[in-house]
Formats: sequence, C-alpha cells, structure tokens
Amino acid sequence: MFRGPMSAPATSFYKRSTFVTHLPVDCLYSPSHFWIAKMGGPQLGATRLRIGFTKFATRMLGEIVEVRFELPPGTALAGGDVVGSIEGFKAISDIYSCARGAFAGSNPSLAQNVELVGKEPYAGGWLYEVDGEPDDKCVPLEQYRVMLDTTIDKILEKQQAHAE
Repeated sequence: MFRGPMSAPATSFYKRSTFVTHLPVDCLYSPSHFWIAKMGGPQLGATRLRIGFTKFATRMLGEIVEVRFELPPGTALAGGDVVGSIEGFKAISDIYSCARGAFAGSNPSLAQNVELVGKEPYAGGWLYEVDGEPDDKCVPLEQYRVMLDTTIDKILEKQQAHAE
C-alpha cells in the first residue's frame, strides 16, 4: 500500500538529460504527471487522497500564476474528469482527476501563495483531495520512471529534429 509525502518523505533520485528531481517513493503517479498520496483512514467509507503535480509537470508549465477549482466538495469524480485549471507562463492546462470518488476540496494555501505549486510540488503545493480510490492508470514509482524516460526522450528527439 502507498503512503503519501509527509514532513520528510523517502525519495528516489531521478535524472534524465538536464531534468533532475527527487520523487517521493510512497506515491502513485499518473501518465499526466500527477502524484497521488494516501493521506489516512477512511472518510465516510473511502480513503482520503491528496493529489498534486510532479516536478516534471511544473517545469513544463513554467512559473505558475493561477490555480482555479470550481467544484463544490462532494462532487462525484471519475478518472479524467476536469477538476480545475492552472495557468503558467508557458501554458494553460486543465487539471484532471486521477482518482474516482468525491472531490474533497482544494489546497487553501494556494489562494495566497500559488508559487507553492512549483516550489514545493510534493509538500505545500499539493492541488486537491479526493475521498476515493486512485484511477487504474496510476502506477508506482518504478513504472513512472519509465514513463518519464519515454516522455523526456520524445522531447529530446523533437528538439534534435528542429535543430537539424
């Protein structure tokens, strides 16, 4: 079973090309570069999950300028549902659910300090919580490392093709 990032989560060093990060060991990861952490016991029969962007996702977005969530707590979610939006200097993107269950709310700290998403993606910069279960597409760290390798290699191939 997985356990989410706490005050000092165990991490695994990751480096590919110029991208370097430390990934929490006890999280699951989605193909769309979200981490998902189990936060505790059942909440009305479900497990509380905390979800945030990985460092890779925040790097692709650039500096974060706004995060929006408009769902009321209790809204039913399925994997892939849009739960909000994020705007960075490089891109504007929908924020998707990587869990099924009930929306439990967004990170209240982001209203005053949206920079936490990029500065502390695995701690204070978490995005939202769900009472439910991770989407079936979420994978453990070792499988996510393979996904990252593939994604970064594709980016490098495109950059090389444009340079030629």
